[in-house]
Amino acid sequence: MGHVIAMAGKGGTGKTTVCALLVRLLRDKGLGSILAVDADPNSNLADVLGVKVKTSIGQILDRISAHPDKIPAGMSKDRFIEYEVQTSVSEGEGFDCLTMGRPEGPGCYCYVNNVLRNVMAKLIKDYDFVLIDNEAGLEHLSRRTTRSADALVVISDQSKVGLRAAQRIIDLTEELKIQTKKSFLIINRSDKSASDDESGEVKAEYLGNLSFDGAIEKLSANGGSLMNLAGDTASLRKLTTIGERIWQRN
Repeated sequence: MGHVIAMAGKGGTGKTTVCALLVRLLRDKGLGSILAVDADPNSNLADVLGVKVKTSIGQILDRISAHPDKIPAGMSKDRFIEYEVQTSVSEGEGFDCLTMGRPEGPGCYCYVNNVLRNVMAKLIKDYDFVLIDNEAGLEHLSRRTTRSADALVVISDQSKVGLRAAQRIIDLTEELKIQTKKSFLIINRSDKSASDDESGEVKAEYLGNLSFDGAIEKLSANGGSLMNLAGDTASLRKLTTIGERIWQRN
């Protein structure tokens, strides 16, 4: 069964960057097969990982909703959705990537959402590690991917507003009945560790802070992939020390 790591955080916290760096670390350590899932329609996880997206799950659901008659004869709707999802998985260097997107059409997606959750559950079992880059509202976790995670990693800045938003995300997992075994907090783009009072505002295990990393900003500005980031950069060094706590299985 894949070890599911759900990433979350409000826009602008660098959540997608941290998610990509964790994919990079898992790959470099050779800890097993990896599926990176971009479940935030506002993010660009595939771009940051240097992967060309074939199609999004949202586009697949739109096509099926608009043209149910296009399902091949002799193939059930369930099997067709499963086939389309498997086909949409893109291969990166040492990992796979899946982009969820968001359906845009007016169709009813209740049925396909139920099927998609079952398909995703089967897909997750095929990988040792699954990292899901979520939007702050956790829509895909609640409707289309999986309602459980081994670890929830919330990314925040050090502001009071940011930390309150981080706690709201953790509260949301309870409201949506998303089961998480462990919850973690990382303060991003901050040169000083959060105080006990600051990190204590969020009911999660505080892993530490990641300083502003000029190497990442330069690479991002040039549209480069974080897979090409030098291995001795500050962010990778810090994540190496705290990453074990995120993906440990007990």
